[in-house]
Amino acid sequence: MSQRPTGAVVLGGSLAGMLAARALAPYAGRVTVLERDALPTGPHPRRGLPQARHAHQLWSGGARALEELLPGVTGRLRQAGAHRLPVTTDMVVLSPQGWYRRWDESHGMLLCTRDLLDATVRALVCADERIEVVEHAEALGLDCPDGTVTGVRARVRGTAERTLRAGLVVDATGRASHTPRWLAELGLPAPRTRRVDAGVVYASRLYRAPEGARDGFPVVNVQLDPRSWGPGRGGVLLPVEDGRWLVTLYGSRGGEPSADAGDFERYARKELRHPVIGELLARAEPLGDVSLTRTTANRRHFYERMPGWPENLVVLGDALAAFNPVYGHGMSVAAQSALALRSVLGRSGWQAPELARSAQRAVARPVGAAWELAVGQDVFFPGAARGGPSLRERLSAAYVGRLAYTATGNGRVARRVTDVMALERGAHVLLAPSVLTAAAAGPLKPELSGPPLTKREREAAGMLQGAP
Repeated sequence: MSQRPTGAVVLGGSLAGMLAARALAPYAGRVTVLERDALPTGPHPRRGLPQARHAHQLWSGGARALEELLPGVTGRLRQAGAHRLPVTTDMVVLSPQGWYRRWDESHGMLLCTRDLLDATVRALVCADERIEVVEHAEALGLDCPDGTVTGVRARVRGTAERTLRAGLVVDATGRASHTPRWLAELGLPAPRTRRVDAGVVYASRLYRAPEGARDGFPVVNVQLDPRSWGPGRGGVLLPVEDGRWLVTLYGSRGGEPSADAGDFERYARKELRHPVIGELLARAEPLGDVSLTRTTANRRHFYERMPGWPENLVVLGDALAAFNPVYGHGMSVAAQSALALRSVLGRSGWQAPELARSAQRAVARPVGAAWELAVGQDVFFPGAARGGPSLRERLSAAYVGRLAYTATGNGRVARRVTDVMALERGAHVLLAPSVLTAAAAGPLKPELSGPPLTKREREAAGMLQGAP
């Protein structure tokens, strides 16, 4: 095998791309990030990331990967106002099986706006002199003689097309990835792809929290029920920096929220399975308009299973697998995938044969758990997937539903469920004999009759009813 040249090119400068660049830098020597947009210098919106206006969270499995890639990033985010909330201690959640109790901490989640997270990560990554970001740059295709990727054909706005040579090319361009087309141009068969689209529409709005609820307030989440007879409707309230609440409402086909600011709180109060989010918003101050998006389908390319794969190409982030944002796993999977890429490079070395295939298999592993969680729910919505749920998915969903029901009144089972939800452990932990036995027995405590907000939290939010 010929010597792999130094240098890497990353396509896409969003979170996945920045983390991939960070993972590559110690081994590639230099990394060029090509980004279509102009990137803001601080925590401000960017044109190419409309989903940033909606609820985001970094589960502990993702936060740990982020910290390994960028030591000190968690502290910087906390200093800038991000919240670390213990799971499930600071979570008020209505599942399809009932209200969860607020058990002792098992894991955590990091909460802030996507703008703050991206700006903090971007500043740390770009401080590395081995990494260069080229803005207003469009990747036109792969330079791939004899089945080996040797670079990228690209054009920077206002300049002629040129080829950037690279020993490794990473596609982190998100849902708009051109890799399927580029593979076809190379004469390779189409990858196996699965799409599960529940038809969920998102509407989000920022609020100034009531003065007493600007610090230490829990996440409030009213989940939709994918196995109900009608459209699913849900909502989540996340405390973010600067004393604000980021509220996202969502509904499947026939139950979608609108972009009408005047209808936002009505939807939260009247359309969800419980009005708690609408009641909390009654004393909060809306900040800005409602943001709406319909791009929420789950879509996964199984590149790691292709019999032929071009050397020196890796795909990760939403370009590999995009999830319904309701489950909050996209950023965590991106961080874990970038960490997996770094691990392959550290173990095998830059000159390892079939490095790209090994890396592609590695970055796909963190996708699995999040994919099963998302698809295992969304596939039950009418029209979500061709043929509907498989027998395996029906059996799996029935068991997960039983676990969720048990977790409403069994703290040990709740911890196992959050192990998987936080991307800390694989789904195999849910099949341990002790968990199977507990699921058969059901919850140990009676069902809660309402949201487990404390008296202080109710008073801080201006709610009139007393504590449960």
